[in-house]
Amino acid sequence: MEIYVVRHAIAHQRDAARWPDDALRPLSEDGTVRFESAARGLKRIVPSVERVLSSPFTRAWQTAEILASHTGWPAAEPAGELAADRDARDVVALIARQTGAESIAVVGHEPQLSSLASLLLVGAAGRAEIELKKGAVIALTAWTADVRDSTFLRWLAPPRLLRALDPG
Repeated sequence: MEIYVVRHAIAHQRDAARWPDDALRPLSEDGTVRFESAARGLKRIVPSVERVLSSPFTRAWQTAEILASHTGWPAAEPAGELAADRDARDVVALIARQTGAESIAVVGHEPQLSSLASLLLVGAAGRAEIELKKGAVIALTAWTADVRDSTFLRWLAPPRLLRALDPG
């Protein structure tokens, strides 16, 4: 299974007056424009995936919507396991349940996503230190159904690289 781990794009700064519930904090205008370019660049190296699972938090959901509109990937399915306050082990279990899928993308938050990559790659959250900038993508391949025992890193693309690949 090909697994694409996507950190949400640049969001507005936390502001309890504007967004008392941080789950509702959206992408910034600049974050939206930058990630639209990154998504077009991503399409050049990952033309399709079978499923997209996203955190229900607004900023992640908007990132998943940009992926659908600029890559042609399928519309996102909400996955509570990808919410910012959840443990990376919840996402491992979510991925393990995607039996039959050859490729998936998960859209979420830090530090959960770098912990997820570390769990899949070396068996412990935080053991592999991974810098995952907003709008970055990690490509992993799992060779067996037990993703914890068979995953390797194919590449990590920061958003600047993805924007450089944008054909527009």
